[in-house]
Amino acid sequence: MFQFIKQLNADAQESSAAGQGAEATATPKAPAAPEVVDNTAHDDFDWSIDKRNVATYSKEEKEKYDAVYEGTFKAVTDGELVKGLVVALTKTDVVINIGFKSDGLVSLNEFRDLPNLKTGDEVEVMVVEKEDREGHLNLSRKQARITRAWERIVEVHKTGEVITGTVTSKTKGGLIVDVFGMETFLPGSQIDVKPVTDYDQFVGKTMEFKVVKINEAIKNAVVSHKALIESDIEAQRAEIMSKLERGQVLEGTIKNITDFGAFMDLGGLDGLLYITDISWGRISHPGEVLKLDQKLKVVVLDFDDEKKRISLGLKQLTPHPWDILPENIHEGSVVKGKVVNIEDYGAFLEIMPGVEGLVHVSEITWANTPINAKEFFKLGDEYEAKIVTLDKDNRKMSLSIKQMSEDPWSTIETKFPEGSRHTGLVKNITPYGVFVELAPGIGGMIHISDLSWLKRFNHPSEYTKVGENIDVVILGIDKDNRKLQLGHKQLEEDPWNALQGTFAVGSVHEGTVIRRDDKGGIVQLPYGLEGFAPNRHLMREDGKAIGADETTQFMVIEFDRNEKRIVVSHTRIWEQNKQEEKQAAQKEARAEADKTKKAVKNIQGKVEKATLGDLGALAEIKEKLKQEEQQGGSTETKE
Repeated sequence: MFQFIKQLNADAQESSAAGQGAEATATPKAPAAPEVVDNTAHDDFDWSIDKRNVATYSKEEKEKYDAVYEGTFKAVTDGELVKGLVVALTKTDVVINIGFKSDGLVSLNEFRDLPNLKTGDEVEVMVVEKEDREGHLNLSRKQARITRAWERIVEVHKTGEVITGTVTSKTKGGLIVDVFGMETFLPGSQIDVKPVTDYDQFVGKTMEFKVVKINEAIKNAVVSHKALIESDIEAQRAEIMSKLERGQVLEGTIKNITDFGAFMDLGGLDGLLYITDISWGRISHPGEVLKLDQKLKVVVLDFDDEKKRISLGLKQLTPHPWDILPENIHEGSVVKGKVVNIEDYGAFLEIMPGVEGLVHVSEITWANTPINAKEFFKLGDEYEAKIVTLDKDNRKMSLSIKQMSEDPWSTIETKFPEGSRHTGLVKNITPYGVFVELAPGIGGMIHISDLSWLKRFNHPSEYTKVGENIDVVILGIDKDNRKLQLGHKQLEEDPWNALQGTFAVGSVHEGTVIRRDDKGGIVQLPYGLEGFAPNRHLMREDGKAIGADETTQFMVIEFDRNEKRIVVSHTRIWEQNKQEEKQAAQKEARAEADKTKKAVKNIQGKVEKATLGDLGALAEIKEKLKQEEQQGGSTETKE
């Protein structure tokens, strides 16, 4: 700028001198007389200066001076990073000269990291806009720092260099870390090799990190402190793996608990303590016996050098319970156990941790009725049982609940003799019969045919339900197979003997069709008796079939006492009535014919001589007799 002003002054003086020389040249010289110069004030006035005391320049001079003026400034572009000089400080802004036409203002907040900033300091800023709406130069130190920080972050991501950052705040899923003045994200899983639940403890701390991921599009970076720890313990892992042996006992800390086991920190190396290797007894979740950060001694069961996997065991540090069974546990002894597993074939009782016995479904009750183990037992329930068999070598034990009481079948003939009557509880219903419990362990079946003398059931559930009481009579005892043959209808005398006369073949009774099928209909008859009517015997005289729930007259056409079967017919009633009407008409016609024949014979015996009129009357009588005989003959032919 100063060079431009000096150049401008020099050019002005040179121009003035040149003007004076030109004026002197243009004035004619006096021939002889000496020149007398009258120097007056107006002769010294520069007429090229206007009223504003500003000299005018030619176009060439203006272009020359503009070029000199522009050469005194730097050429900058938007987004460029430049060095600037602090020329002034205000309460809110910093005035920075970057060698441009005008100085730029930057908010003092962007220099909070430089509390000792003063005039004359050099700083780096970014040109946001060379000229904003108000014509000002827009600079930003913050964006300059972010740009430089991103370039540095990209560089250290490539080289893997360890950097230092400050945790500024907590966010969802992790922490915000200031690295080189730029915010980066530290996921919770990358804070430490151990799970971290309290993020607040790291806010404000300065830590070392590695840049593990960058996103060029949105200029976002992810850092990790865990990566540094892992690299440090990698050597420890290698050393531990080189010294591992199966059966070796190590001390570790529970770092994580899952449904299938617990992960332990063995001093830089992780191992898995599977749920089945925690306790000799059954546990549903490792959290029942283990806690986070709990220190335990475990034994190495197996390990894989390549995959760096270690299988650990806790229960193997103690003897197997089967190997140290107490002396009071033997065949015939009574034990108490908790249901730990239920299968279709029975339930397993745990009598001590790691020692289980099976209660088979056949050892639940003395009764011979089928039992569903999953309905009888519940997990966690406790039972007393007797040890039936004990195999220590194969670690198997069979238990019995029913043998805790006396076998009721040993005195079955005394308590439940044949022909005796009892009341039992319906325990189960099948398509072929009803299972009834008379006493604990004692039961039998009523066949469907022994439920009623009169009714036929499609299913026993039509007569009784599970949970109801029913009266029975003992029909038979099968002690070997532990079965009782029960009857219900036998509580009453067989009514079929008395009904044979009431429902004799040919007798007519009122009945109601209670159901229909493809073969016919079931008819409800008096005294609770049911009969069967085939489809062809359900036809009315008008040709229509009798439907369900209709009541009408039925004739018994078959009665089988042994098979307890009655066949009835409605059709047979009107057919028989019609036949009887025909027979009555035929009988009346024959009687009329006989009467006419007798009358003719009487007339013939009395007439001695026939007259013409008598002959005519006789001819009419003969013709009438002939017609009656013909009608009678045709009727007999049809029959």
